[in-house]
Amino acid sequence: MNEPLVEFNRVAKHFGDFTAVKNFDLKIYKGEFLALMGPSGCGKTTTLRMLAGLEKPTHGTIRLSGQVMNDLKPNERETPMVWQSLALFPFLNVRKNVEFGLKMRGIKPDIRRARAMEWLERMEIAEFSERDIYQLSGGQRQRVALARALVIEPEILLLDEPLSALDAHLVIRMQGELTRLQRELGITFVYVTHSQSEAFAMADRVVIMGEGEISQIGAPKDIYRAPANRFIAEFVGRNNIVSGEIETVSDQKVTINTASNRFSVGIQPEHALQPGENATFVISADLVSLSADKSEADNTIPCRLISEAFLGSFVTLYLEARDGTEFKAEVQQRELEQLSLRSGDTLWVSWSAAHSHLLP
Repeated sequence: MNEPLVEFNRVAKHFGDFTAVKNFDLKIYKGEFLALMGPSGCGKTTTLRMLAGLEKPTHGTIRLSGQVMNDLKPNERETPMVWQSLALFPFLNVRKNVEFGLKMRGIKPDIRRARAMEWLERMEIAEFSERDIYQLSGGQRQRVALARALVIEPEILLLDEPLSALDAHLVIRMQGELTRLQRELGITFVYVTHSQSEAFAMADRVVIMGEGEISQIGAPKDIYRAPANRFIAEFVGRNNIVSGEIETVSDQKVTINTASNRFSVGIQPEHALQPGENATFVISADLVSLSADKSEADNTIPCRLISEAFLGSFVTLYLEARDGTEFKAEVQQRELEQLSLRSGDTLWVSWSAAHSHLLP
């Protein structure tokens, strides 16, 4: 990992009696794509606004390239921001929107025009340079906003849910564009979103926030497969969360006795567990297998099909064990067609002990 570009040290932000961000410690490294993710009200946008200079920390320090930024105004720091609303100027055409930041920095007209056109070329919208903003599509406006932010060649770019207003097909395309740009330019991206698919598709690291604090930091795959606590397990992915009492403990797995069945769960050597303790484990819906007959898997339980959610090529099935415990299974559409299921049918739900994740 490169040296830190941004450092949050014990940062907190209060709005009257409400604490939006608390005990926030984070290092953001040069050249990384970092996503801040969490439910509404978790403090992610407030954190971004403090980095941009739009909010001042109540206490703690924020450093950019080693310099304390707390008292610097937004125009005194090189932290451009792409907004959810894009915030383009309707009274300026496309090129002049992109030139605006250069104009504010006193760049000569011919130079700023050339640089604006260079970035519009990179964004593949140079042909629209003289058009008014209202004449552009949503995706084209998104590119103008990016060009306006990047034309000043910053070390860091802040993005506050910039894709939320786009149609679904444009979101996928812009995810690819943002990832390509970030890799090519080597600029640090700090990206706020509530969308798991966006964060996991683009970011090198993801910060999950809850109630103003960091709940977990890690690579998308690590967070998805090994959530640090129940909050993250419920927030991320389509997880099955099962609780019970530890019955037996061996070197590599434990047996957990639950209301619906006994289940085997893989563990790591550092786990210090004792029989009789309460325990909760997670099994992701995409790691669950379904069959008409009982399988030889480590864990298997009969469940009744309650409903299904069609998600294109994948379908999420919602099932229920005899005691009422709910399970979710994510299967491909062709798999589902082979099973020929109807609501109320009984299936065997199974998974490997190694695929289970024991929550701390």
